[in-house]
Amino acid sequence: QVRLVESGGGLVQPGGSLRLSCTASGINFKLYTMDWNRQVPGKERELVARIDSRGTKTYEDSVKGRFTISRDNVWNKVFLQMNSLKPEDTAVYYCNTTRAGTVFWGQGTQVTVSS
Repeated sequence: QVRLVESGGGLVQPGGSLRLSCTASGINFKLYTMDWNRQVPGKERELVARIDSRGTKTYEDSVKGRFTISRDNVWNKVFLQMNSLKPEDTAVYYCNTTRAGTVFWGQGTQVTVSS
């Protein structure tokens, strides 16, 4: 059974930083591409960052230069370091992966950027 558990969200002031973590189980983690997505009420979920099994990283344009995705294949974790946060980064952040055509999601972690 694939399970993804996010943590690290919270309330932060504009310009601040947060580090999100996602712990995976039920997969051979090092072989899988891992994504961070986010969603605000009334909008579709959007891909924020991706890291593949080789460590290749891609980012949504609005977070380039501010967010960094990384992975730890020993502890089966994927991280999202978020710096220079803006109010528009406020959302529920989810990690996800796809196995055999099925997309698996975590429960999400709330990030609120506000003064």
